[in-house]
Amino acid sequence: MEGLGRKVLVAAFDGWNDAGEAATAAVNVLQESGAYEEVYSIDPELYFDYQYTRPIVSFDADGRRELTWPRTVLLRPARARRGTQLWLLTGVEPARAWQSFANEVVDVALREDITGLVALGSMMSDVPHTRPITVFTGSDNEVLRDQLTLERSSYEGPVGVLSALSFFAERVGIPTASLWASVPHYVSGHAPSPKASLALLDRLEDLTGVAVPRGDLASEAARWEATIDAAAADDDEMTEYIQQLEATRDTWDDPEASGDAIAQAFERYLRRGDPGKPGNGQ
Repeated sequence: MEGLGRKVLVAAFDGWNDAGEAATAAVNVLQESGAYEEVYSIDPELYFDYQYTRPIVSFDADGRRELTWPRTVLLRPARARRGTQLWLLTGVEPARAWQSFANEVVDVALREDITGLVALGSMMSDVPHTRPITVFTGSDNEVLRDQLTLERSSYEGPVGVLSALSFFAERVGIPTASLWASVPHYVSGHAPSPKASLALLDRLEDLTGVAVPRGDLASEAARWEATIDAAAADDDEMTEYIQQLEATRDTWDDPEASGDAIAQAFERYLRRGDPGKPGNGQ
């Protein structure tokens, strides 16, 4: 079996891995656009710190107060169909015992014959909201990188639970890939970021070959971008900063740009961004 196989688990967690709520919103669109049923729910008592991720009180349909606890659930398509199927893993990033958490999820994945894992994440980056959202598509699995033309991340540093989960999945023979959307850092007040969710789903479809529903993300993304345009129009400093990001992005996207030209443009951008550096009017 090549690639990610026919039972692909798509995972996203609310928390550190989910800038602009882009990853969890993407999984929510998948869940809401198709019939899914719960296969497994992880006991929150083992993995959550309720001072950090608090339960929520609300009223049920009969007017009674109830508590909703943070949880992680595994969902499968309610109806079997030919071709590749997308299973879902979603919840809140746990606060402790990540090794036990990852092993528990992987044990269930093995029991359900999951053949591949795709982790969805999003991060704040120095990118403009006016350009297509960049999605890094990578894998630590050499065979998968060759088959699907994926990149290998050179990142070293702190990670989220997605990385731990992928590590343990690979260790038992479940090939993994990761999709990370770059969310403009200056739009943190405009969460969620539907344009990033849409980009993740577009790339997920490319990766798995599954026709992925988008829900209303296209129209929501257009409204999101227009809202930020309006905010920037009233802020000269923000407008100038976005123009700088656009120039840098356009240089990177230019197929005729040489490595030296890209490096020089990036240097100019850095100098403009730091008024204390030489070459910036001093």
